[in-house]
Amino acid sequence: MSTTPTNPTLTYLQRDKDREPHMKPLSIQLIVRLFGYTRPYARIRNWLLAIILLRAASNPLLQFTLAWILSVPIAQGSTSGLVLGLTVFTLLTIATAIILHFRERLALLLGEKVVHDLRNLMFAHLQRQTMSYFDQTRIGRIISRFNSDLDNVRVGVQNVFFTSLMALGQMTIAAAIMLWSDAELFAVIALLVPILWLINRYFRIHLSRAHRSAQESFSRVTATLAESVNGVRVTQGFSRQDVNASMFGDLVTDHSKHAVRAVRLNAMFLPLLEINSQVFIATLFVLGGWRVFGGHTDAKTIIIFLFMSNAFFTPIRTMGMLYTESLMAMAGAERVFNLLDREPQWKDSPQAVALPLIKGRVECRDLCFGYDPQQLVLHEINFTVEPGQTIALVGATGSGKTSITNLIAKFYLPTSGNLLIDGHDILDICSQSLHRQMGIVLQQNFLFSGTVLENIRVGRTHATDQEVVEAASKLDCLDMINTLPDGFETQVGERGGNLSLGQRQLVCFTRALLANPRILILDEATSSVDTMTEFRIQRALEVLLEDRTSFVVAHRLSTIRHADLVLVLDQGRIIERGTHNELLADGGVYANLYRQFIQSSEG
Repeated sequence: MSTTPTNPTLTYLQRDKDREPHMKPLSIQLIVRLFGYTRPYARIRNWLLAIILLRAASNPLLQFTLAWILSVPIAQGSTSGLVLGLTVFTLLTIATAIILHFRERLALLLGEKVVHDLRNLMFAHLQRQTMSYFDQTRIGRIISRFNSDLDNVRVGVQNVFFTSLMALGQMTIAAAIMLWSDAELFAVIALLVPILWLINRYFRIHLSRAHRSAQESFSRVTATLAESVNGVRVTQGFSRQDVNASMFGDLVTDHSKHAVRAVRLNAMFLPLLEINSQVFIATLFVLGGWRVFGGHTDAKTIIIFLFMSNAFFTPIRTMGMLYTESLMAMAGAERVFNLLDREPQWKDSPQAVALPLIKGRVECRDLCFGYDPQQLVLHEINFTVEPGQTIALVGATGSGKTSITNLIAKFYLPTSGNLLIDGHDILDICSQSLHRQMGIVLQQNFLFSGTVLENIRVGRTHATDQEVVEAASKLDCLDMINTLPDGFETQVGERGGNLSLGQRQLVCFTRALLANPRILILDEATSSVDTMTEFRIQRALEVLLEDRTSFVVAHRLSTIRHADLVLVLDQGRIIERGTHNELLADGGVYANLYRQFIQSSEG
């Protein structure tokens, strides 16, 4: 067997399955869909379009006015004509400045409003995703949709589209003036169009690939950064800083490689566009001079062409510089719409009904489940729980305990079999109506940024201060909260970092009690507290579990001695069931687990 160490970064890149499909850049369908989000702001958009048309005409008119001043009043020595020309030029300059102000103002306003709506839509859509989506998607990728991708979309809406439209309008007007002045000389410009088209086509293909690769690589960098920050304790605990730094450095290098390639292509693209304008000016002097000396045109026409060439070719260079931004905007829009178009793995049935106030009877009939339907993790689970009973789920890691609670909470749907709540099949009930009557305390003790009071109120946002205090008193943790620096107003910090593990768990318990659920799930909920805190929780659990159907998942068997029913699982099957005393008397798997627990406690 080879002992050559594997490259962790290469391995990650090979197994990265969250890459977006390669779609055509600048697709009309994508642009139309994106600008469909401007409909609520049609008044702003329409005013902006009108201003864009005025802005497109203003610069060619300025150039034409200068050309006329040089070729007519100055050439003929007409003072009145010069005054007239300068007056028109001054008025056009002032009008252009005013138009530019409102163009910038309205474009920024429209772009921000579209992104505001998209961000809200994305967040709402994200909340509707099932747990499988969050299990399979790295948090950094989700964050990049809301940050860099939406920022690119904003640039596309407020800058790329309208600036490109203005540039095309300016080119059209400048071309019309040159065509009117001398159609034969204008034909020289027409000969440059195929060359510009070929250059644009070549770089469009290669730049789009380069920018998409750069954005994908940046998404990997973001995802790895978020993961590293969340796992910093594990990193430092296992002295893995150098390995992680090496992996992150390789990902940054990979991103830089794609970004540098895009920059190099862009650095070639813009000068090629510039060369076209220089070629035209050189051709204009040669052919224009020949036509003037041959009597086919006059010097005024050459001067007009010289000024109009600036109005014609400057937008080409502008669009060349915008091309990079347009590709990034399209790539960002693709990724945003990929999220918005991603349907949840499952939805409530259209015939699903809202649960009335439940008693808490839970029944499983031949229940089977697999996160991958081809690989079941639960096999033919059968049990019945009467209202108010406490059920303990016991077994080794990976035996299926959490999978059962995930199904009861309707975070996932059964692969086969039936799960009934008060006689209602879980497939036929609205998820929210179930969740409103359910409380969950997890091993991670997740707390939101904010105060202790705000975190306790998560279960009942409209609970009064007195109700919160009463819940803490019933749980016998009011003294613990009062000893915090600011009591209930203490800031818990990100993920509850300002509180100890025991304090976090007591806050989560208080939150569950305040919610007053009919079904309560405690998933390893006391696995991290110290002995004294656990003693307090054991007393409080009697209050918390009273008259509620409860499912307790725990390795510390001391938390489930008084359960009405203990289910022992192994590899997704129930291998033993009974009360604590009954299972001890049977001398089976549970009895062995309990002996190991007693020995470890005494040790």
